This record gives sequence, structure tokens and C-alpha cells, in this order.
Amino acid sequence: MSVHSVPVLDFGSQTAQLIVRRLRELGVYSELLPHDTSEAYIRSLRPIGLVLSGGPASVYEAGAPQLPPWLIDTELPLLGICYGMQLLSLALGGVVLRPDQREYGPATISLSEPHPLFADTPATQAVWMSHGDRIEALPPGFRAIATNSATPFAAMADDARRLYGVQFHPEVLHTAYGRAILGNFLFTICGARATWRPAEFVAEAVERVRARVGSDGRVICALSGGVDSAVAALIIHRAIGERLTCVFVDNGLLRLNEAEQVIATFREQFQIPLVAVDARAEFLAALAGVADPEQKRKIIGEKFVRIFEREARALGDARFLAQGTLYPDVIESRAPDRAQGATIKTHHNVGGLPPDMRLELVEPLRYMFKDEVRAAGLEMGLPEAWVWRHPFPGPGLAVRIIGSVSEERLDLLRRADAIFMHELRAAGLYRATQQAFAVLLPVQSVGVMGDGRTYADTIALRAVTTEDYMTADWARLPFDLLARVSSRIVNEVAGINRVVYDLSSKPPATIEWE
Repeated sequence: MSVHSVPVLDFGSQTAQLIVRRLRELGVYSELLPHDTSEAYIRSLRPIGLVLSGGPASVYEAGAPQLPPWLIDTELPLLGICYGMQLLSLALGGVVLRPDQREYGPATISLSEPHPLFADTPATQAVWMSHGDRIEALPPGFRAIATNSATPFAAMADDARRLYGVQFHPEVLHTAYGRAILGNFLFTICGARATWRPAEFVAEAVERVRARVGSDGRVICALSGGVDSAVAALIIHRAIGERLTCVFVDNGLLRLNEAEQVIATFREQFQIPLVAVDARAEFLAALAGVADPEQKRKIIGEKFVRIFEREARALGDARFLAQGTLYPDVIESRAPDRAQGATIKTHHNVGGLPPDMRLELVEPLRYMFKDEVRAAGLEMGLPEAWVWRHPFPGPGLAVRIIGSVSEERLDLLRRADAIFMHELRAAGLYRATQQAFAVLLPVQSVGVMGDGRTYADTIALRAVTTEDYMTADWARLPFDLLARVSSRIVNEVAGINRVVYDLSSKPPATIEWE
């Protein structure tokens, strides 16, 4: 590690990675680490402070994650967020109780006194609360620096030991001055300097790949055509050169003409060996009659791995499989290194991997956010058309068809989705949305076309705006654009007679429907 860092200890919060993201946005390097990571490893990151994340547990539950004992007497500044604040309080002699009602959602706090943690923020400010327990008595040496009607100790401080806690979540956008509060902790309390940039990450990732693969290891990289796998491939190629072979699998679940475009573009742009595998029949046969989304993801994840194992054998001695796995994939799948989190859905390239997989994983982007990957891609010379391409799920259209998958249903969805993307680009709104796509619903309804009755399928359109893909809002697309898309789909895609638009945010919904 070439720079100082402020790691985040993970107690299972669904927004733990957002803390890391906010610290990196402020120019300070951070990593998300399991709460029981050894002191020796944390010290190896040259920490100048630590953040304790929130979490879903109660501090009194059997098996609830506890504060590492070495932190009780640490000289490092600590900031506990929500569950992290409660753990810090309990370990140092405070009292934590569960009131009759939990506090979830927007709230207003009032500062009890001016304090460096809240410098340049107003005396009354909007925050986001999400907790069941609360602190009833502060530990010795602490004082309240913020409060609200439901939470008497909304923030606490022990300046002598540089220990702090906030009951709310400064990492989420709903907390109006969260960025300023985190910045005050970094720069005023920890003495950090804003020196970290994505270019720094690329150099670190290259070195980590070299250390992982060794001097003679060979890697195959699962190339999807998206920015994540492309950046992963470029990093690995920079690390080990010709010992990397990229493998693109056409699983029959791609968008219209996508396989041909990916193969042609990659071979033209990069001097990296590429193997293209036509596995359409294999995937569709494995998915026949399967409607459950978790089962789909696991079938697809295993099928990918078996194909990559087969290609690795054909190459002779490839022992490693590289993937473009990102932070949100890890958190939503509750990967093994995030054992305290709750599973939202299994990502085929994380929780969907078979336990008997023979290849060893190399995931240079595992703790990166999408915007950081894009910045790294631009830094490495990746064409902008690749960098700004909307995310596409690894299971492809299988999780955009609600219900069972067939070639006929895939054809309907491909054509509807292509119309939506064409009109979005024509309106100049593709970059204004961060993810947009069509979903084929298992719903048929009555319609009228010409003088005849129809009973046909329904397409849902989904478009979101987001900074980090952990939270998202539905895109306010112009009505005339939506009307044009709907009209084209109904008239050009036989078998569709109704189009709806998804107005759900994340949370409570996810971006993808499955």
C-alpha cells in the first residue's frame, strides 16, 4: 500500500461499501474489511483512522459481531456508524437498549454544541436513521454532540481518545451533510490528505494480480463485453501479458446482435488473445422450464464455470479464472467475506459459483464501484463506448424474463429492448440514465389491434438514475419518448400488446427485476 488509508470494518450493513465509496470520493484510500480482520493486516494498510460500519444485528443477540478487543485501547481515531456506534458504546461501558419503536427513514438532528465533526454544517440538519437499538447511557469520557426527539444520543464524542459515533448514516445521500461529516473525520480528526485517485488503484491492482498469479500462472478472463470485465482484462494483461486469454461465451441470453459486436470490437481494439464459445444450446437446455430467479442464477453460474474449466483444459495449464466482479455484486450476494450481511440476490459470479469449481478466482475489481471502474478504464485507454455502456447482468436476459426462458420469449425481449435503447440514444438520454432495459412479464392482457381482439404479452420498461448502484431512483423520462417507445414495441414486436413503465426506486426494489 503506497498511501495512508482509513479502512472500514464491516459489521454487515447493506450500505457498508458506500462508506468506502464516500471516503474514496474524498480522495482517501479505504477498503472494506471483515470486522474480525487481524490487527496485523489492518496495520499493513497504514491506517490513520478506522470506521465501524452499521449492521443488521442487535449488539445483545447471540452470535452478533463484536468490537475487536484491540480497538478498545487503540491510538487510531474511530468513527462508529449506527451499529458501530452502539458497539463502541457498549464495549466502553455505555448502555444500549431496544426501545418500543425503531427509527427508520428521514429524521432531523440538532447539534448540542459546535464540534469539529460537524464543522461547516448547520445546527439543525436532515439525516437518515435506520436502527432498532439506541444508546441510553454514554460511556465514561463521552458527551453528546447531537440529539433528536427519538434518539437522545444521535452523535457522541470523546475528543481525548479521538473516538466518535453517529447513530445516523452519513454515507447515504439522504443525509444532507454526510459528505461534510465524513470529510471532517478524515481531514480534521485523522489528519488525512486527499491523495488517492483511480490511477493509484490500477497500479495496486496490477501488483496484486502479479502476486496472486505468480511468475508462471496462466489466467482465462470471462469477457462479457461490458466495462467491468474489459477493465479486469486490461489490468491482468498489464500484470502478466500473454499468459492471459480472454474467453467470451455466447450463452444465448444476450441482447440483439451483441455477441457479434463484442467479438468484433474486442479483437479490433485490443491485442489480447480471445476465444469465442458458442454455448447457446447448452444454456437454453439447462434453463428449460426453470422459473425461479435464484435457480436460474445458480444454473447459469455453474454452466459458465464448467465452460471456463473446459476452455482452461484446452489451453493446457490455465489455473486461474478472472472476473469483473464489483462491490455491489459481493454485498448483494453475501459472499463468504461478508458473512454478516443479508442475501438480497445471488449474483451468478459470486454466490452462484459451484463449491467444487476447479479454477482459482482472480477478481481485480472486487472492491471497486462502477464509477471507479469507469475512471480506471479511461485511465487505461478503454474506448468511451465501452466505458459508458450500461451494466448488463451476467445471467443476461434470463433475469429480464420473469418466468421460464425460451427462444421465443428471448426473441420478443431482444426486439423490444433494442427499440428502447435506440429511442433512448436518439433522444440523447442514454448517458442521462445509468441503467435502462426492457423486461418481459409473465402477464397477458386483452388488447385491440385494428378491429380484432388480442391477448398478448406485456413489456415493462425500466430506467434508473444512480451514483453507485446501491441506491437508485427511477428516471423521469419524457412522456413523448415513452409514448414513442410503447407505440413502436406494440406495432413492431408481434406478441406484445401492452407496455408499462417501472416507477420503483432502490430500495425497496432492486434495479433488475430478478
